[in-house]
Amino acid sequence: MQVRRFVGMTATVAVLAASGSAAADKAEVGAAAPGFILPDVQGTIHSLKDFKGKYVVLEWVNFDCPFVQKHYRSGSMPALQAGYTAKGVVWLSICSSAPGKQGYFEGDELKERIAEEKAAPSAYLVDKEGTVGRAYGAKTTPHMFVINPQGTLIYGGGIDNIRSTDTDDIAKATNYVRAALDAAMDGKAVAVSSSAPYGCSVKYK
Repeated sequence: MQVRRFVGMTATVAVLAASGSAAADKAEVGAAAPGFILPDVQGTIHSLKDFKGKYVVLEWVNFDCPFVQKHYRSGSMPALQAGYTAKGVVWLSICSSAPGKQGYFEGDELKERIAEEKAAPSAYLVDKEGTVGRAYGAKTTPHMFVINPQGTLIYGGGIDNIRSTDTDDIAKATNYVRAALDAAMDGKAVAVSSSAPYGCSVKYK
């Protein structure tokens, strides 16, 4: 995997994000996932093409959204992240909140929130211009996508089938991300490849 560090984050990220996603059409299940380039909390650059040959999960996140808090503060999302990254899946949490809007954090505050939520993705990526979120049509937090090793989008939609902020509903729900990964990794067809996402609206610029 290629990673690069850069100076001048504010000026550079928008250019990289735009150039990384402009070459691809909007995300569509069954088609190639739009490429992108984004920085993580440390300023390290990640490109989707660096993960070719691996399953990749994209999770749109906003730690102040009650629907997101449901999955983090119950421990469900961190457990899901840790369980699948241990199996070689790349899990990318992406924040498309614009500066000054709910869910946007930077520097030490962002690092503290990641630790507080016990988040365990492969990387937390910052999409403050919203370029990548719009390329994927990310509408809510959470909004989930699964990409197979060939770079094809095999799932897009909600994390599960119960729209609520009640942590008691997690155990009752069908987790679509888990189901898609388990089926695909076992060589089976994904039964539910798309669903309506639910949660807070993404706080775009």
